[in-house]
Amino acid sequence: MNDRSERDVGARRIINQLAYRYEGLFDSDRIDDLFHDSYNRIAETARVTVFLPTLAEKLTVQRLDALAQAEGKTIKRVPEVLFVCVGNAGRSQMAAALTRHHAGTHLHIRTGGSDPRDAIHPEVVQAMAELGLSLDEEFPKPLTNEVLAAADVVITMGCGDSCPILPGKRYEDWPIDDPADQPVEQVRAIRDEVDRRVQALLAELIPAGA
Repeated sequence: MNDRSERDVGARRIINQLAYRYEGLFDSDRIDDLFHDSYNRIAETARVTVFLPTLAEKLTVQRLDALAQAEGKTIKRVPEVLFVCVGNAGRSQMAAALTRHHAGTHLHIRTGGSDPRDAIHPEVVQAMAELGLSLDEEFPKPLTNEVLAAADVVITMGCGDSCPILPGKRYEDWPIDDPADQPVEQVRAIRDEVDRRVQALLAELIPAGA
C-alpha cells in the first residue's frame, strides 16, 4: 500500500468514527466535506505532514461542535468566546489558555487565525509554561465560518480587516503587540497584558460568585 492509499484509508477511518459520533446531527457526506476541507487548510501551512490527519480531525470536531451549536442542534450551556489573531500562534493562544485557566467551565473557548502559522511560537509556549499553562495540545487553526457563527463574543488582536464581522456578535479589538520573534522579556510583558484584559473580560461575562 502506497503513502496516498494509507492516507486515504486513515482519512476514511476518521470520517467513519466522526459519522458515528455525530449520528443524528450530520450526515457522512457533510462530515466528509468538512474533514477534507480542514485537512487541506492545515496542509497549506503544516511543516510535519505525519500529524495532518490528527490535526484535521481535531479541527473537524471543533467545526462540527460549533456548527451544531450555531444550527441549534445542541444546547449551548455557557457563553462562547472566540479569540482571533493573524497567525493563531501567539496572542490568541495566550488569551485562550489564560481564559480557560481563570474561567474554568463557565465559558467555552475557541481560537482561530486569519492567516494561521505552521506552529505556535516557541517563545509563547515558554512564557505560558512559566505560569504552569501548557500549549502542547494546541495548534494554529484557520478561522472558519462555523466557529465564528457559534461565538457570542469575538476578541480580535491585530487581524484588522481580515477578520470577518457577523451581525449580532459582540466584538472587541485588543491592541496588543505580536509576540513573534520578540525577546522573552517582551513576550512576558505581552502575556501579562493579555492576562489583565482577560480578567477584565471575565469580570463582565461571569456573574459574581459563580
